[in-house]
Amino acid sequence: MQKKYGSAILLFLLCCQITFAQQPQKPNSVEIYNQIQKLNFLGSVLYIAAHPDDENTRLISYLSNEQKARTGYLSLTRGDGGQNLIGTQLRELLGVIRTQELIEARKIDGGEQLFSRANDFGFSKNPTETLEIWDKEKVLADVVWAIRKFQPDVVVNRFDHRSPGTTHGHHTSSAMLSVESFQLANNPTIFPEQLKYVKPWQTKRQFFNTSWWFYGTIEKFNAADKKNLIALQTGVYYAGLGKSNQEIAALSRSRHQSQGFGSTGARGEETEYLEFINGDALKEKKSLFEGIDTSWNRVKGGKAIGDLLSTIATEFDHNNPSASIPNLAKAYSMMKALDENHWAPLKSEAIKEIIAACSGLYLEAVAQNQEATPGSTIKLKLEAINRSSAPIQLMSVTALPNQITTPQNRDLKNNILNNINLDLKLPESINYTQPYWLRENGTIGMYAVNQQQNIGIPDIIREAKVVFNVQINGIEIPFERTVVYKYNDDVKGEVYNYLDIVPEVTTSILDKVLLFKDTKIKYVGVKIKAGKDAVKGNLQLELPQNWGVSPKSIPFNIQKKGTEQIVYFEVTAPNKSDEAVAKSVAIIDNKRFDKEQIIINYDHITKQQVLKSAEAKCIKTDLKTNEERIAYIMGAGDEVPSSLSQLGYTVTLLKPEEITPEKLENFDVVMTGVRAYNTVTALANKQTILFDFVKGGKTMLVQYNTAGDLITENIAPYPLKLSRDRVTEEDAEVRFLAPNHPVLNFPNKITAKDFQGWKQEQGLYYPSEYDKAFTPILSSNDKGESPKNGALLIAPYGKGHYIYTGLSFFRELPEGVTGAYKLISNIISLKSSEKIPVQKIKP
Repeated sequence: MQKKYGSAILLFLLCCQITFAQQPQKPNSVEIYNQIQKLNFLGSVLYIAAHPDDENTRLISYLSNEQKARTGYLSLTRGDGGQNLIGTQLRELLGVIRTQELIEARKIDGGEQLFSRANDFGFSKNPTETLEIWDKEKVLADVVWAIRKFQPDVVVNRFDHRSPGTTHGHHTSSAMLSVESFQLANNPTIFPEQLKYVKPWQTKRQFFNTSWWFYGTIEKFNAADKKNLIALQTGVYYAGLGKSNQEIAALSRSRHQSQGFGSTGARGEETEYLEFINGDALKEKKSLFEGIDTSWNRVKGGKAIGDLLSTIATEFDHNNPSASIPNLAKAYSMMKALDENHWAPLKSEAIKEIIAACSGLYLEAVAQNQEATPGSTIKLKLEAINRSSAPIQLMSVTALPNQITTPQNRDLKNNILNNINLDLKLPESINYTQPYWLRENGTIGMYAVNQQQNIGIPDIIREAKVVFNVQINGIEIPFERTVVYKYNDDVKGEVYNYLDIVPEVTTSILDKVLLFKDTKIKYVGVKIKAGKDAVKGNLQLELPQNWGVSPKSIPFNIQKKGTEQIVYFEVTAPNKSDEAVAKSVAIIDNKRFDKEQIIINYDHITKQQVLKSAEAKCIKTDLKTNEERIAYIMGAGDEVPSSLSQLGYTVTLLKPEEITPEKLENFDVVMTGVRAYNTVTALANKQTILFDFVKGGKTMLVQYNTAGDLITENIAPYPLKLSRDRVTEEDAEVRFLAPNHPVLNFPNKITAKDFQGWKQEQGLYYPSEYDKAFTPILSSNDKGESPKNGALLIAPYGKGHYIYTGLSFFRELPEGVTGAYKLISNIISLKSSEKIPVQKIKP
């Protein structure tokens, strides 16, 4: 079942035995018992930070599983601006991956996930810049909205609001906005449009989750005055699960695979420190909830429910959880009778799933196919089975979103499988499956979400569902299940995906950047994919009139759903330099289909469909290249090789085991992909071969690596020390330190104009110390900072050249930044430039 914002289906540590992300959870009796205990704790904590992986999973797990508190993590962004260690997806596609990683992490540590509309635009050095790009007022509104909707008794900030400029600007901004919202959330004159759905809310107290890291050293932290801190002993051991809190937290943190945050669990005592910031100060400093009634007494008419839940917990039989069903059903009925509109709905949703777990009640709606189009009819196979002696009847099933109810009136007898066939007619108006925050075009700093109620929902909003209306002990309980698709994989076993609603046809231009160096015809391939059977229409490639496209349209007729066809257009560029956007559009019965389907599929997250405008960037430029043969050693993953192919180079992807002197003889240039010396361990044993390749008269280009986890210190033939220096302002002035160097002159003349239009950043992790053999080529810096000269370093080695660059070619080339293409061409052509007279420039 899809987890929604505000849902209290907080299944305790359901993913401690890690399986594929999509599979339904089946809690054991220990987990069920912990869920029952959690029913009787009505206290909540909201943890606030900036990005996926900023959260303290040790504290979230402790609060959720030891304290039994409803614990949420508000990540202001979805992590779009980071790097990707598991694939080539960047920007919004990386944000989709990191969103799902957070959702999976919360399944493990017991928390809930929330977001704002803020877009992670990349590294920011101060909160002033951050809040300008984000649109502070909108993000502040989202924080207030989250607080009003979640109604936390306690708010905990990951970062310090008083230390701008000492960490990522997003980090400090998250804390500043949290502190500002502490009083605002309870003011009805602030963002009054929200009050149609929520009420003002005053959080009791607010903390900063500090640690020695914020003090610089452990010694400084140990010597610091801690009178304003509360210490929580979070190193607890859960005997029923055989795991420590730290081990569970490590499993949660290890879900952030795209960021390389695999974590090893620890055992033993551990302390988390919280600094009091706002609200009612603690007197005894033993609990965050001091002075807060966390029992059912805080709800009018709730005392009897609390008493009954205490009895259920006391009498719970681990060998026969179904014995608790009569009282659980009674408690559910009592919750539904309450007028209270916050805790009662949350706990009633949670208790429903506990009842299902106690009875072994398994309810599922499986589609015959994984994809369907609006207006189509999908065949569903429903499964309903009661694996207990409890009297359970399936009264009816209701298909959503069309609200059609089909009577069933059947007893679900103990361990007797019930299969039901159901046709679900999808409305023409049903939305395509798509991350809702990507449906509309936003800004650099903000996603566009126009419906207030959708703001903060973590996951894709799926509309195709089935509600099983079940009667248990005479009490009717609806169980909502999102429609899934499943199949058996010979290696993975049972694999689950959700049903995706897709367009009748999607298209994709094969190359996202098309470089035209002259007016010769270039054949542009477009892939057509059918979303249903018997798709017939015409495909057009739309470009401005000064670009030539032939033919004007290409007919297609695809009989089988899911089948793909590739067609080619002849495109000619104008005589003068120009840039244009090509759009592929399929026309069916006068209806335009202009979306590209992108599938993101990793085992540790739920399979994702993203629909983007089917576009490519076309560039007419007088850019010059030579005919170098390039061996590319992939690192963490990037799209640079395909960009180099667009330049006309012959690019061969070389595996580490293929790096031999004999193999390298076939190449003029060796390039390592981003973070290759962080991720490809085998490279440590290949350095001698690579350096000999350079010494023999060839060129080696190493793209950026991070300093902390190099697989070898000898990434260059000369001393080279990486740092955290970066230039985040993509429009920062670039100064030429060696203007006569061939890399700035041959075969393309590089000017300051070639650094205009760069995306997100100029570069990152520049070397701060390097041997005098290196010539620094460029200098740049963010506003108010000292010059950074390590963006591009070139050193002769033997008869060849070794180059290290922190410039973000991995971002600029896929974005079609012409200047980046010119500069990379010159770097590749260094050997060919030796015949050009060069004035020597000292480093």
